[in-house]
Amino acid sequence: MKITLIGTGYVGLVTGTCLAEVGNDVLCLDVDPRKIDLLKSGGIPIFEPGLDDLVRRNVAAGRLQFTTDIEAAVHFGDIQFIAVGTPPDEDGSADLQYVTAAARNIGRHMTGYKLVVDKSTVPVGTADRVRAAIREELGSRGVDIDFSVASNPEFLKEGAAIEDFMKPDRIVIGTDNEQATQLLRRLYAPFQRNHERLVTMDIRSAELTKYAANAMLATRISFMNELAVLAEKLGADIELVRQGIGSDPRIGYHFLYAGCGYGGSCFPKDVQALRRTAEESGAPLRVLNAVEEANEAQKSVLITKLKARFGEALAGRRFALWGLAFKPNTDDMREAPSRVMMEALWAMGASVTAYDPAAMEETHRIYGDRPDLTLVDTPMKALADADALLIVTEWKAFRSPDFAAMKSLLKAPVIFDGRNLYDPATIQREGFEYYPIGRRV
Repeated sequence: MKITLIGTGYVGLVTGTCLAEVGNDVLCLDVDPRKIDLLKSGGIPIFEPGLDDLVRRNVAAGRLQFTTDIEAAVHFGDIQFIAVGTPPDEDGSADLQYVTAAARNIGRHMTGYKLVVDKSTVPVGTADRVRAAIREELGSRGVDIDFSVASNPEFLKEGAAIEDFMKPDRIVIGTDNEQATQLLRRLYAPFQRNHERLVTMDIRSAELTKYAANAMLATRISFMNELAVLAEKLGADIELVRQGIGSDPRIGYHFLYAGCGYGGSCFPKDVQALRRTAEESGAPLRVLNAVEEANEAQKSVLITKLKARFGEALAGRRFALWGLAFKPNTDDMREAPSRVMMEALWAMGASVTAYDPAAMEETHRIYGDRPDLTLVDTPMKALADADALLIVTEWKAFRSPDFAAMKSLLKAPVIFDGRNLYDPATIQREGFEYYPIGRRV
């Protein structure tokens, strides 16, 4: 099949590349010529394990191409995926200007039937706006060309996106006509040879499904984080509580780990957008207000522990940070807890030495050169003469460190663990002061 991906950000590039991998001809469009030039030269504008090899293989095979030519992109694909950004607007709602612009470009240049698929995370009713924009452009041209609009939300985890796309647990499509349904069934047939994964529904239900999924996961995280705070007050251990409730098959173990808050490009934005949609519809989701409030508070939990240990006058002190990205296997720092922590430390006069396996360039892009931030190329270098270590991202490389070497490098053997990587009894035997989240120490 001939596919056009409008937008070569995280979702668009992964989607286009994986569709090419199973034999489709894919043309990825972006209005940013620097991004397209980078892709054409063999570079990758995002960090996602395995994606660079997959892109190069499909470009070499002639199945994956990149362009800035809007008209050529519209003419190319029988199916047009809209995978542009939907950043939060000032009021927290999703900004649909890029989605609408993409729809208008399709209507402006199409000469035959197109199936237009919303892949971007968009609020309920967006398909109606896309349809109206295309019709308006067709009307201004004085032509009547058939087209369909569908919703196909993405459920990709950063750091595991290729696996999620190639072996999905479900494929949600929202359509309002049989032609669109059959086209998408044919497109996704290679991804469900083992068993049926396609979940079909009306368009509005599909649009809501994406927001509902992310809001549910964010709710589980915030609930466990608040339980962790309570567990400390009561002398309980949140890890044992997690095992106790996770063993209930109605609850399960996923997204029940207490930590220092969620971040990234999806959960914060999608929770805000769903809240806004609910308020505008007269059915406010009060639970999500609490989810968001709890998450913002959780990002400061380690700093609260640190202030209790060192006080609030931190001039002359230096702290090591392990982990800058909001989660492992990505360089994404949007809404990352590390940013809240570093900025709080700087405000109290402290300096930071930080290491992350993937997010060093992104950290420098955000903060530039500043005297109170030093970026180093190994985790151990971050520890040298630091007053304490803060663990912010649960990279695998941090799970089994050389504790004796760590102890020799730090000024004092103090660890604030925002991801509960270590067993409290073990690390105390190693001679560390240990401050996890919700664990009994």
